[in-house]
Amino acid sequence: METFFEALEQLYKKVLLGATLENDSHDYIFYLYPAFSDQDCSTTTSSDCSNAPDVQDKQEPSSVSLPSFSVAPMCLQRHSQMSSTREIMLLQLTVIKVMIIRILSVETEFHAKEKYRDIIKILLKSSDIESQLTCMFQNSEKLLSHMAAKCLALILYFQLKEKITLSNSWISFCQKNISEYSESNKVVYCLWILTFVIKEIFKDTSSQKTEILKQFLTPFDTLFEAFYKSLLSQHFENHQDASKLINSLICFLELLELLIASRIYLKLHYTCQRILFLKPSCVFDVITWPIQAFVKRKLIIFIKKCLLCKVGEDLCRGSVPTFMPPDNPLDVDLLALASAVLQAVDLGLLRTLSVRGKCSCFGGGEVLAGYEHDPGPDHVILRALSLLIIRSLEIKFQNCSSANEMKVDYQRFMSELLTFLKPHLQPSLQSHNLCEWLSRVFIEQDDDMLEAAKALLGIYLKLTRECEATESLTQEKEMWNHHTHENGYNPHCIFLFLLKNIGFDSTVLLDFLISSETCFLEYFVRYLKLLQKDWDNFLTICNYFDVTESKDTIHICCISSLVQGRNSNSAEASPLAVVGSHTDAHSWVSWASAASSEPLNHGVTLEKAHTKLQANYLSTPGASQSLVDYDSSDDSEEGSTSLCLVNSRLTSSHQEAMKKTQDTFGASGDKKELSPESQSRPLVTEESNTLFSVYCDIAPNNTASEVGISYRTVKCFEELQGAIYRLQKKNLFPYNPTALLKLLKHIETIYNKSMTPS
Repeated sequence: METFFEALEQLYKKVLLGATLENDSHDYIFYLYPAFSDQDCSTTTSSDCSNAPDVQDKQEPSSVSLPSFSVAPMCLQRHSQMSSTREIMLLQLTVIKVMIIRILSVETEFHAKEKYRDIIKILLKSSDIESQLTCMFQNSEKLLSHMAAKCLALILYFQLKEKITLSNSWISFCQKNISEYSESNKVVYCLWILTFVIKEIFKDTSSQKTEILKQFLTPFDTLFEAFYKSLLSQHFENHQDASKLINSLICFLELLELLIASRIYLKLHYTCQRILFLKPSCVFDVITWPIQAFVKRKLIIFIKKCLLCKVGEDLCRGSVPTFMPPDNPLDVDLLALASAVLQAVDLGLLRTLSVRGKCSCFGGGEVLAGYEHDPGPDHVILRALSLLIIRSLEIKFQNCSSANEMKVDYQRFMSELLTFLKPHLQPSLQSHNLCEWLSRVFIEQDDDMLEAAKALLGIYLKLTRECEATESLTQEKEMWNHHTHENGYNPHCIFLFLLKNIGFDSTVLLDFLISSETCFLEYFVRYLKLLQKDWDNFLTICNYFDVTESKDTIHICCISSLVQGRNSNSAEASPLAVVGSHTDAHSWVSWASAASSEPLNHGVTLEKAHTKLQANYLSTPGASQSLVDYDSSDDSEEGSTSLCLVNSRLTSSHQEAMKKTQDTFGASGDKKELSPESQSRPLVTEESNTLFSVYCDIAPNNTASEVGISYRTVKCFEELQGAIYRLQKKNLFPYNPTALLKLLKHIETIYNKSMTPS
């Protein structure tokens, strides 16, 4: 036995190095056929191993240049050490596995590859090795069972690549075990092998992968649907060993993801690829089971991937096409799944689902007494559920034409979602701008945040088109604006919160544009097109952001002025910093002085606000840094010049706007005094300081937005333009950015026109 092991070990070393084997291919079969003892097959039925050949009659090859031995260990005697048998079997399976991997590798030398291919083909013809490998699935030795499954999966993939008919014994074994759910380990191994083979097919770079997968799936098409219904209809409480059910569920979800991915990317059409869409309610039933949180998380993320058409993205990266042609049957299925999601929410999914997180424990799974702390919510589930609902609404609205119905549905589901999210967001959402919810929930997940922003933008555009078609948008403009803010989907607010979160850093936007892992390019282009048409509304919202951002500072300045005014009659009054119009000043001061019960007689100047906002901008990380590393000082000088031109243009707009503001108050020596008209009006209104009143009071004007959010936004766009130009000049940008640059340039032109005094 030791001599046999040494010979097998030498063979393994040669194959591992990809060396060419000198002897006849038949001579190596003797060493590769798995060695079984009586105990190995004792846990399997006689029918499972009835096809096992009697290998005791095999003769040892005399011509093989490997150490010889006197007794063949193919059917080991009872008194042999089981540990030695185990080591031999593991090494045999490893040699077969490495040999097939070498055959599939492009790095293997041609003659060596042909020799390995010939050996494996002879092994498959001379014995029913598939049956023998399935016998090991019930082996008590877990490592041996796993190696047998992996070896069998590679053999099946090899047969598909070489166009060899799959073994009937394997097909029968699989059909028998996945026709309905059972707690046998065979089910898990069948699912794992099917998943492994499909993964390998996805990784294949040949043009025949669709045909290969078609050949593989055909015998199992109808079986998957039966197994799906059987598995998901189980009563979790009735299972004594729930771990087997959970293992089967997780394995089947991974297989189901690949089946759906094959429909999207390989354009195959089988019943097994649609079972989730035909019976989606079964999955939501599982979410209500009293199972571990990670299983529920996996289910929710799986459904999210299906709705985003991103199934299989992590498993078959590189196979995902950049453009997906229209697929009407898939659209119908996605609508069915989206409807099931919304129905589950209607039935109270969010009210019954626990999203409590679990403490991370180093070296164990339990927290010691006295060291407990609240782990907070599971933000992965919060993000997945939020995106799930938003995407479902977008899909539903794509197939709806009633503006009123869409507004009612959106308000209902969004109210449910925000009610669900608010207890888990710290600090809590401010009621005056619920649009912040998206950036708060998705702050740690860029790709999901951009998907959610794109979906909300799609909903907004759809509702806008339908409202314009019925002329209700122009008739109820104020109510429409209020609706977008109250339900957290105003596209300008969402984009501005995104920019604030990244510190108005154009390098982050550049990274998003270059990355293939997010949908930022599609979202950004759609938003810029909207921004061109809706510039006045954008400026209004920028003014509102400036108000809320400066609220605390203004309140402190106002209180300080009041104290000084009471202590000294010589205190000078500062002109009120109007934002857009006199009604804007009412709103601004009412926001700032909400905590004060006395009327305010003093304000802050526009120059102070401008100085503060400019300082904030200049202190932004990366604001003054170069976006691209230059190859020479000439390039660096050119980049610096372009940035200086950007600053010069924007600064000139500032100066013109500031001059106009000063002229408004009076440029003479008494310019520090308020005009009689201004003094006669109350500085604090008695109206409600809700978002709606502020939003309606604030109007776009040439004297406001250039000192705050709008200025920083356009400056960020300017820097982004410069970075894209430089990368394009060096042929480093991954696609043609001409259309994007035109949009950015047009936004800059609109901004400059709006800031130029008329």
